[in-house]
Amino acid sequence: MPTYTVAQAKDNLSRLIDEALEGNPVTITRHGKPVVRITPMATEAPKAMTDAEIDRLARFRATQQPLPISTAEIVRAMRDED
Repeated sequence: MPTYTVAQAKDNLSRLIDEALEGNPVTITRHGKPVVRITPMATEAPKAMTDAEIDRLARFRATQQPLPISTAEIVRAMRDED
């Protein structure tokens, strides 16, 4: 893993970001000690819910009591509060 000082990173930030995006994480040091690692953000799409998760949520919803007033009334009351 390549290592750069803060001054080097400051002068080459765009290049270091490109390097990390290519799969080479970059370490930045301050006073000779590693303090930051540049790595790409995870870009995975959220995974689909399984049938078991959907069933669990349906069972949970069945245990919930209906609200005493409509959602519109709740939002209206919150909006009108000062």
